[in-house]
Amino acid sequence: MTAEIIDGKAFAAELRARVATHVPDFVEATGRKPGLAVVLVGDDPASQVYVGSKGKATVAVGMESFEHRLPDTTTQDELIAIVETLNADDAVDGILVQLPLPDHVDDKAVIAAIDPAKDVDGFHVVNAGRLAVGEDALVPCTPLGCLMLLKDRLGDLSGLDAVVVGRSNIVGKPMAQLLLRENCTVTLAHSRTRNLPDVVRRADIVVAAVGRAEMVKGDWLKPGAVVIDVGINRLPPAEEGKKGKLVGDVAFAEADHVKAITPVPGGVGPMTIAVLLRNTLVAARARAGLDPVEGL
Repeated sequence: MTAEIIDGKAFAAELRARVATHVPDFVEATGRKPGLAVVLVGDDPASQVYVGSKGKATVAVGMESFEHRLPDTTTQDELIAIVETLNADDAVDGILVQLPLPDHVDDKAVIAAIDPAKDVDGFHVVNAGRLAVGEDALVPCTPLGCLMLLKDRLGDLSGLDAVVVGRSNIVGKPMAQLLLRENCTVTLAHSRTRNLPDVVRRADIVVAAVGRAEMVKGDWLKPGAVVIDVGINRLPPAEEGKKGKLVGDVAFAEADHVKAITPVPGGVGPMTIAVLLRNTLVAARARAGLDPVEGL
């Protein structure tokens, strides 16, 4: 068996296109564009690139992009004051504070200050609680993107055995909740799970989100499983002065016996910004009192 490659880049492009087709309806109904505000504190190079990509993608689908780039000396109170200003701004439908924040800022306090109706990252405890009890919520972008890829590949997920490796609030926990909502039988595993290879071997669906390079070996995966690799890790460079290879949490070269797998890069990564745009449109329509878009 040769594993099929799940093309997250292509799916993300299609999702962005679908979002773009619904923006004019919102503009016609409200007289304004949906607005996404991104707040970046400090000069972390990866975050700088990511925020720039978000801004370009937002504008490309016809939305309004508001960027706030702040020095790393910005205090927690100053940052929360900016968030509160954005909460009160009717032109802003989504607020995203780029993580990580400087050490002197409590990210939990900042996230708690975001209006849950504008929390397009889905990190606020109100949205996490709504997801946990099965109510409509703004869902974290990466796990929702993973679910979209799984449903596109498998259709109905009811009754499938799913193992999520990794228990972070950003990916692992919401991923498990989303799979439960799809009527999967879900195990939330992690690096300290006893007999972890045996736990993973029984899964029809494996979502690896533990942040350890190639931790999930090929012989952990049963034939015919569908594997979503959320990890992105850079190996040490083979030669001095060059960048090391990017790999996921799954030993990709050992997984040719599974049914389908996401590559790294090009799998889950492109989905995150696409789902962010989707969440912004969902939030904008909800705030404007408009019906949800079917199937978005």
